[in-house]
Amino acid sequence: MVDVAVDLAPEWRAWLAENLVLGVAPETLERTLLQAGFAPEHARAGVSSVQQHPAVEQGRLRAAGHGRLRSLLDSRVALHRQSGWHRRLERRRGVSARELMERYYLAHRPVILEDFMAGWPALERWRPEALASRFGDVEVEVMAGRESRADHDLDPDGCRTVMRFGEFIRRLLEGGPSNDLYLTARNFALERAELRSLLEDVRYPPGVLRQTDLVGAVKLWVGPEGTRTAMHHDLGTVFFGQIHGRKRFRLIPSFQTHCMYSHREVWSQVDADAPDLERFPAYREAEVLEAVVGPGDMLLIPAGWWHQVLSLDVSVSVTFQEFDVPGGNTWWRLR
Repeated sequence: MVDVAVDLAPEWRAWLAENLVLGVAPETLERTLLQAGFAPEHARAGVSSVQQHPAVEQGRLRAAGHGRLRSLLDSRVALHRQSGWHRRLERRRGVSARELMERYYLAHRPVILEDFMAGWPALERWRPEALASRFGDVEVEVMAGRESRADHDLDPDGCRTVMRFGEFIRRLLEGGPSNDLYLTARNFALERAELRSLLEDVRYPPGVLRQTDLVGAVKLWVGPEGTRTAMHHDLGTVFFGQIHGRKRFRLIPSFQTHCMYSHREVWSQVDADAPDLERFPAYREAEVLEAVVGPGDMLLIPAGWWHQVLSLDVSVSVTFQEFDVPGGNTWWRLR
């Protein structure tokens, strides 16, 4: 047989190799090549050639060696489906600290708590207009020019810029939907001495959150309607609080990581809003939970759970990662 793999562009060969190692059926890959315009004999031979490449053969052998781990993950997925938890994201009110930690944090399950922030001063004092009034002259670092850089999530340093908080808020309120301008956790706004008083407006319920001066323990997020964060997972459990506006989340369990085409450590190549199932066929198996969080809602995102986020309005959010449990938050350590 003539080796026709040379007729495939490098990105096609890389795509074939990745999916073959993941265990996607060669017939599925051939169908994608046919839909892309390849002749049947070239599609067949191309898949066969890449399949026989020594690096791919070794990759498949290594993947086969992880079969017991994959079997464990598949069992966890089956239990998740049997429980019915894959159909919707639970919304609760009146959850005690003990139930929250035992039923959700320790059980590695997400939940939306609709009344957990009741009475927090932040719900009023962190509204965009209030922030501009209180801290308008404070200079803050933000991410700007994101729309012109496809890699802004992966390599954010080129987007860093400084402006007055009041001007930043004005641009959010008057500029309309955009993914161009965002104050994110990477900007460490709450570490600035001028903004530390904002921490007086949040609460640390005993048995749930631990108050600490650790850098990054509490993080502020402020952005316009249309702000988007690509599919990724965090290395520890996150308690996400929505102060103002609404955000839509798509979440996928940590035990379906093998469906997520991860790259650059914690980022997925899949766009959950418009998944390319021909390019990422294993993603078909992913169990996607979708929910909108609004003002006063808190979302518990377990460590390793994949999530993609879209702001539906001008949005102010806060996140916590210091949990009041023995040993603190459990962290996913990348190897």
